[in-house]
Amino acid sequence: MVNPGEDNASIEQLLHERWSCRGFLPQTLPRATITRILALAQRTASWCNTQPWQVVVTSGAGTERFREALGAHVASHPEIEPDFPFPREYPGVYRERRRECGFQLYESVGIKRGDREASARQGAENFRFFGAPHVAIITTPEALGVYGAVDCGAYVSNFMLAAQSLGVATIAQAALAGYSPFIRAHFGIPQDQRIVCGISFGYADLEHPANGFRTTRAPIGDVVRWVEG
Repeated sequence: MVNPGEDNASIEQLLHERWSCRGFLPQTLPRATITRILALAQRTASWCNTQPWQVVVTSGAGTERFREALGAHVASHPEIEPDFPFPREYPGVYRERRRECGFQLYESVGIKRGDREASARQGAENFRFFGAPHVAIITTPEALGVYGAVDCGAYVSNFMLAAQSLGVATIAQAALAGYSPFIRAHFGIPQDQRIVCGISFGYADLEHPANGFRTTRAPIGDVVRWVEG
């Protein structure tokens, strides 16, 4: 018999322990582990059960070809072309939270505030997938618009929690979606598919300095408004 208390404790633990990994070991995952993550993520709820996500998963030489090709492309074509517009701005508290995360990262890897050259080098690690041996590219049909993307966001979250449950580290990367036309061409993704984001994943390098911090979460009172009576 299922014990609801134990189930709650398990999901609570996963939510508290999951973090964005920015330094991976080169060791590849067993195919069975990746398949298990994908099978769990496939249980994600979606609008009218459309299940709009399509996923490209790289491994071995496939990851290395992608890493080399994307790095070269970004170096020669720095302008971004996302399928979905990036945020116009980060007003107020959203800017504060973003800055807090960035400062934590820079401090962990020894980058001083204002050192743009060093921060640019760290930013370029996105396109090396932080050394991860695997990348998942998440796409959605253009026809489904924003709701397809929203459903894919839920899929990404469940993918990362499923990975966490199996001892696999992850990081969701909107940065990859900034080069959507290149990624679509590289993998032969149909033109009617829109790139939502990437997920780099593998075993965490716990000695890497970029993995030495954890982000905070706003208290419930900052995000919830109760309506009663």
